[in-house]
Amino acid sequence: MVKNSELYENKTILAPMVRVGTLPMRLLAVKYGADLVYCEEIIDFKILKSKRVENDALGTTDFVLSDGTIIFRTHPQEKDKLIFQIGTADAKRALKAAQRIEDLVSGVDVNMGCPKEFSIKGGMGAALLSQPEKIKEILTTLVNGLSVPVTCKIRILPELEDTLKLVKLIESTGVSALGVHGRTKEERPRHPNRNNIIQTIAESLSIPVIANGGSKEVIKVYEDIAVFKQATGCSSAMIARAAEWNPTIFRAEGKLPLLDVVKDYVKVAIEWDNNWVNTKYCVLQMMHDNMLDYPEGELTQAAMSMEDIRQVKSLEIWGLKDYYLQVRQKLSKISEGAESQRDRVSIETNENGGYRICMPLRFEKKDFSCKISPKLKLFEWTRSKELPKPTYNTTEKSEDRTFNCVLQLHTNEFTTPYWEKSKQLAEQASAAVATTVLDIVDGRVEEPSEQLEKCRVQWMQLKFEKNKLQFDSGNVENCVKGENSENSQVTKRKCDNDCDENSKKLCQVQDEN
Repeated sequence: MVKNSELYENKTILAPMVRVGTLPMRLLAVKYGADLVYCEEIIDFKILKSKRVENDALGTTDFVLSDGTIIFRTHPQEKDKLIFQIGTADAKRALKAAQRIEDLVSGVDVNMGCPKEFSIKGGMGAALLSQPEKIKEILTTLVNGLSVPVTCKIRILPELEDTLKLVKLIESTGVSALGVHGRTKEERPRHPNRNNIIQTIAESLSIPVIANGGSKEVIKVYEDIAVFKQATGCSSAMIARAAEWNPTIFRAEGKLPLLDVVKDYVKVAIEWDNNWVNTKYCVLQMMHDNMLDYPEGELTQAAMSMEDIRQVKSLEIWGLKDYYLQVRQKLSKISEGAESQRDRVSIETNENGGYRICMPLRFEKKDFSCKISPKLKLFEWTRSKELPKPTYNTTEKSEDRTFNCVLQLHTNEFTTPYWEKSKQLAEQASAAVATTVLDIVDGRVEEPSEQLEKCRVQWMQLKFEKNKLQFDSGNVENCVKGENSENSQVTKRKCDNDCDENSKKLCQVQDEN
């Protein structure tokens, strides 16, 4: 029996778009009138490798990879409108992945139309169009195994007869609706969308058909959505590019000015702690044709982090400086109260009689010049002290090819709790822990990052006696500058009565624990 096909009738829908369909854009589309919103395609492997985390600071549910990358974030306020699109080439794997998220969404959609190379090579997306038996297996397995409606999104085949045969097979699996893009997998937006074929498909099926592909030719304003529905004979339409460029396309009262929409998007991205790379990408997509016509576009294009965009706002370009600071302060307070053990500096004895020091510290390439790094500075330090060079013991997780490194200096070990995307990043991060503990100037070209300052403060709060760190040539007092070094004094000052408010709060949290 078909599950809740009414969910997909008479709807205007935000289409699944890679890098665009993240939480801020979905919430913005809902705000402006979208009836349903699809997330960007997420591969089944990633969902299975990720850890489900309840984010107390945001009230969201996050799916996080071992290197800290958030692959999917959702909030309860979008649940009744959210459709999760999965990329898969295997029925059993797809079911396992979908079962992890089905309580968070209103439906699951299988991507069977993406023509991008990464999907095709993986046997996913449009590669499935030539494998009807696999399509049947995947959809039947999901329909029978999930409590929420299942749909899929396809592109048409070169021949109408083959297309009709395929959609009839899809309908027989029990799916609740079918999304159809009116171009073949070889065609691109410059090619005409075959609205007449979508209409023929809609007339041949009993389940709702969702028309897609009209942004380039038809949909410029809200009223055009009805025109597109009529041209395709569908009660529902899925909007991609027109919504990517201006999500107020869903607004019945008409589209809002571009800069107002971009500002609204940046505000939502700040509120939901969206990562800067994704935020920047979406902003530039919205300003695509007009990017260089506005100073906002040029400045956003040049920005490298959310801190940079804050500096842009400090010039009152976006007028969101105060809002940014308020949100960061609010999130910081909540995060400090719920800080996990992984986010704290820890010291423990190891089997060799030395100490294992772990800091929540990552190596950021942008903080260093191409010729200077923590590894280089640490090597120079050990050579100047006539100590054996550091040993880097790196472990790889085979399931997701991420790396963690434990750096060894004599009997002491230095590491981080994070798993990085490359062996080099993992080794540099462990070296950064060592340079922080040993008070070695690591050659940063930028001021110390927030995470480094936080680690320094926590390290000082632990009041660890550095002379306990034994080296071949004696204890640490013979090797490092000691607690009168510039870095130590700067950190100490942050813990004094005249330190800034953020450090005071951090010190208080450490004392309470």
